[in-house]
Formats: sequence, structure tokens, C-alpha cells
Amino acid sequence: MIDVEKLLYEICEDESVFDPDIDLIDSGLPDSFSVIELISALEDRGVTLYLTRIDRNKLRTANGIRELISEYEDRQSGGRRIC
Repeated sequence: MIDVEKLLYEICEDESVFDPDIDLIDSGLPDSFSVIELISALEDRGVTLYLTRIDRNKLRTANGIRELISEYEDRQSGGRRIC
């Protein structure tokens, strides 16, 4: 399982990302380059997200990013989670 907060911290270098209620976009923590870096880091971990095909609002929170990862994993397993 990908530790989303740790990944965000590596990219944003701000401990605020560990706050579960923080809206990443409104806080200004990730800039446009950071979002690309996040997508790239997820790809390095085996998760391919296409910005043109996702609900970008899910990039607002760590929980939303986890949902995107989960949706990707569901698609990869044919709609059923393999744990």
C-alpha cells in the first residue's frame, strides 16, 4: 500500500500534508509541477493515472488520492480487489 501522506511530504516538503482535513489545492502546497511529480511518483509505484480521465477534485486530499489509487487497482483487477 502506498503511504500517500509520506509521498506528499516528499514532494511538498511541508508537514501540513499529514493533516487529514487539509485541502491540498486551497493550501497551495502542491503547485502544477508538484502534481506532475505526484503522478510520476505513483507511476513509479505501479499506478498509472491519466489527468484527462480522473476527477481532479480527488487530488485535493490524501483520501481522494487514495480513492484514485483504489479505483486504478480495481480496474487492473477486473473490478474485484485482490488483497
